[in-house]
Amino acid sequence: MSPTKPNIQKIESAPIPTSRLSRISKMGQLVGGVASSMLAQGTKQLVKGQRPNTKDLLLTPQNAKRLADHLSQLRGAAMKVGQLLSMDAGDLIPEELALILSKLRSEAKSMPLNQLVDELEQAWGEDWQSQFSQFSFYPVAAASIGQVHEAHTLDGRHLALKIQYPGIKNSIDSDVDNLASILKLSRLIPKSVNLTPILEEAKLQLHAEADYHYEADCLNQYRQHLANDEHFTLPKVHADLSSESILAMDFVEGVAIESRVNASQTERNFIMRQLFKLLFQEMFVFRLVQTDPNFANYQFNPKTQRIVLLDFGATRHYSDTISNGYLNLMDAAQHHDLDKIEQAAEQIGFFSQSILPAQKAAVIELFVQACEPLCFEGDYDFAQTDLARRIKDKGMALSLEQDYWHTPPADALFFHRKLGGLYLLAAKLKARVNVRQLFNETTRDLNNLSDTIDLG
Repeated sequence: MSPTKPNIQKIESAPIPTSRLSRISKMGQLVGGVASSMLAQGTKQLVKGQRPNTKDLLLTPQNAKRLADHLSQLRGAAMKVGQLLSMDAGDLIPEELALILSKLRSEAKSMPLNQLVDELEQAWGEDWQSQFSQFSFYPVAAASIGQVHEAHTLDGRHLALKIQYPGIKNSIDSDVDNLASILKLSRLIPKSVNLTPILEEAKLQLHAEADYHYEADCLNQYRQHLANDEHFTLPKVHADLSSESILAMDFVEGVAIESRVNASQTERNFIMRQLFKLLFQEMFVFRLVQTDPNFANYQFNPKTQRIVLLDFGATRHYSDTISNGYLNLMDAAQHHDLDKIEQAAEQIGFFSQSILPAQKAAVIELFVQACEPLCFEGDYDFAQTDLARRIKDKGMALSLEQDYWHTPPADALFFHRKLGGLYLLAAKLKARVNVRQLFNETTRDLNNLSDTIDLG
């Protein structure tokens, strides 16, 4: 068997620290390097008669690169929490820190060949190559938890193999705690922002994403839900080659979803229409939502005109309480019924006991604005809207000017990530979508199903 190299840009590799001690040491190097840089820069400013500013010293280009490089080398929880914070707390942290953390969404290095082979031998034995006619040692993708390789088996299967980085599963809790300490020491997070719920939820989410058996189960559930939907393609799991550290799936052909930005307006509208329709089905029908908004989780096959769905590690099950809460909230937003929006938001868990009337009114106004595409009559033009900026401005005003930040349930945070990700993708593709119609079609189908059950 000879390795083959797909026609892709080679992903840079770097050894992954696997032991708890080596990962803590890596964090220590990061803190030490940042501190030394701050001291050197501060001394230069003092010599010039300038008064050093701690924030400016911390956010130098060198330190920004140092932070992004170290976290991307650690992969796993350190990198994932950086991604989560850059999206979930982006309205609550300084823009400079958000820019640093946002680099982690796209920066990932693969593991070197020796670590890759060790993982393959542990999963399949030393003679693992005997099962394959071809195996590409160059990953086609690399992310925070693992990397993907293309392979052909002797029995003719064309596979995508998701291989987990060594040591990731056992380092999740300590990595999150260490990163939290760095963020607190930086003093870049406002004291009023309680990161504990986000970080604790990040641990739970990361443990779920590192459980490839769970991901395989979620993928199989989606395949059942969408079995008769001709607009989507999902890979099939191959259980005989899957394990705790490897997820074997069909290799599905497709191009990056954002690459369709130059496709016809009709195609771009079609893609986003199907994805918004899917989101409403996920929350209100399946009550199972793939919550990771990364564009890489979607591809498009121009030949079949099908959307390819990938990566189900961040899938969450939603309770009746949360699902019905969002159903009521969106329906109330369409009718601009502020009292029902308040009731729905309270059902979901958005209001703390100490919230002031002015703060509650601001939260409700934020919901109304976020539901703008849902309330718009006709095709909402995502290319011509500044909705993302307006939502961010209101969020900043609420958290910093009105001093209110109550962390809602984790399910809400992750659903907002998914919805926000679709807004960003729709803007990227300059799509026009009648979101209101899609929501109303879904709720009408729900009502019809309910009536049928009642009649039975």
